[in-house]
Amino acid sequence: MNLEGKKVVVVGTGVSGIGSAGLLERVGARVVIYDGNGKLDKNAVLAKLPTETEAEIVIGELTDDVLCETELAVISPGVPIDSPVVRRFEEAKIPVWGEIELAYNYEKGTVYAITGTNGKTTTTTLVGEIMRAFNEKTFVVGNIGTSYTGETLKTSADSVTVAEISSFQLESTHDFAPKGTAILNITPDHLDRHYTMENYIAVKESITRNQGSDGFCVLNYDDEVLREFGKTLQNPIYFSRKVELERGVYLDGTMIKYVDGTKITDIIDVNDMFIFGSHNYENVMAAAAIAINAGVPAKVITDTVKNFKGVEHRIEFVREKDGVVYYNDSKGTNPDSSIKALEAMSRPTLLIAGGYDKHSEFDGFLDAFEGKVKLMALIGATAPQIEKTALAHGFDRILRAESLEEAVKICSEHAKSGDAVLLSPACASWDMFKSYEERGRLFKEYVGRL
Repeated sequence: MNLEGKKVVVVGTGVSGIGSAGLLERVGARVVIYDGNGKLDKNAVLAKLPTETEAEIVIGELTDDVLCETELAVISPGVPIDSPVVRRFEEAKIPVWGEIELAYNYEKGTVYAITGTNGKTTTTTLVGEIMRAFNEKTFVVGNIGTSYTGETLKTSADSVTVAEISSFQLESTHDFAPKGTAILNITPDHLDRHYTMENYIAVKESITRNQGSDGFCVLNYDDEVLREFGKTLQNPIYFSRKVELERGVYLDGTMIKYVDGTKITDIIDVNDMFIFGSHNYENVMAAAAIAINAGVPAKVITDTVKNFKGVEHRIEFVREKDGVVYYNDSKGTNPDSSIKALEAMSRPTLLIAGGYDKHSEFDGFLDAFEGKVKLMALIGATAPQIEKTALAHGFDRILRAESLEEAVKICSEHAKSGDAVLLSPACASWDMFKSYEERGRLFKEYVGRL
């Protein structure tokens, strides 16, 4: 769609909204930035925009004057598609896009998109590094923290875009059509937003909706939901940590291998990798599957994986003090993600958990404690629920903390040489922090002060 001269309302004043507004102004649209938070200061919003902006800022009520002549609405991922503001646009017959859809409207190159409950950021980062080693015209965007709308006008026919896509972002896509996609896994998450697992699964699977016959989708064979979903696709490519596949990427002992149906190629021995844990073996297998099917030579993949040190906030080594090792896994924003972090721990672990309530269940999380967790310090809104679940599972070595800083102090006081202190909250951060990144940075700051 050509948006030059058209009135477009951008909903939201965060990174996504500001990015969308910036792109729209660059392509000549008439931009209105709207936020329903009546307490926002217009000047604070303007400060986020280029000084030469002509965007109109509307705070508070969405009036008919704003809707008048509007030809498109662009919503931020934090705006649910069933929210009152979206319904207003739909009732006025105004198309509603998300930031991903807007950016894709101007994409000129080849897109590879990655989703899943856990592992998205690590896999996307690794795929980006592999692609960049093969093609310097590579952009890594999306939920990973770099606005797609800020990069899309730089793309060209010979460029590659690697995008991390969340379920929130997928809700508002329509024509988004990556050549290659990956769904890493599906476990319960964001049920406060999607209401049911059926809805959540459908949103994740929609990433393949517009793929043509020349496209492919990488799926986790060990995930029953995705294994079944693969039967509905033209070209599924599987990876597995548990099964030797006839086609795809699998783990054979300590060697990650790729088989194209006949020929087997060794990719990398996991002992030669900096990143550790079974979840990271899966991330590497998924990344290798995407890259191979995108035409990247195996040697480029091997060399890149061998030098890959992981991503910030995902089982990130912080420091060792008095024989105690501290790890930042602030990106553990749901129970399944934190289970994977616990599985990777080889020391007796003092765990910091708790945060924003996404209507998750914590029984499986507590089951993973056995033989791993010696003490849990709880923070945030979900602390009572997690404590209740822990007690029901017979785990009572629990301490409450009013802040993350206090939780760090509690763990440091109770830890002994040979232990590990792990921040892996199993919850989102929004009750106490702006983001999981802020939570992780503060954890590292508090640990550094010990």
